Amino acid sequence: MRRLGWPLLVLALLFGWLQYRLWFSEGSWGEVTSLQNQVAHQKRDNQGLQERNNALAAEVEDLKSGEEAVEERARSELGMIKPGEKFYRVVEAPTAPAPVTEETATPQAEQGR
Repeated sequence: MRRLGWPLLVLALLFGWLQYRLWFSEGSWGEVTSLQNQVAHQKRDNQGLQERNNALAAEVEDLKSGEEAVEERARSELGMIKPGEKFYRVVEAPTAPAPVTEETATPQAEQGR
């Protein structure tokens, strides 16, 4: 029994050291999981940015090649019209303020009475 004591102790210490490295040291299980989560988050961000870049590239190409996109931008953003067109602006009348009743009167209005 005495012969197995030292090798078992060495194996137990080796096992403990490996467990410590697995769970707590640099490159541990938790650190790897955290890095994997960061990579997944960055991939999602990159995909969204790539879609935005693709949309902007398509818009730039449309503006370079066609007059319709330029005309649409001029109409919507600059308010331009073609010669001979008539422009009508519809302005809605402002709504009347709600009448003031005793329940909605402010304390300052009551003090002035």
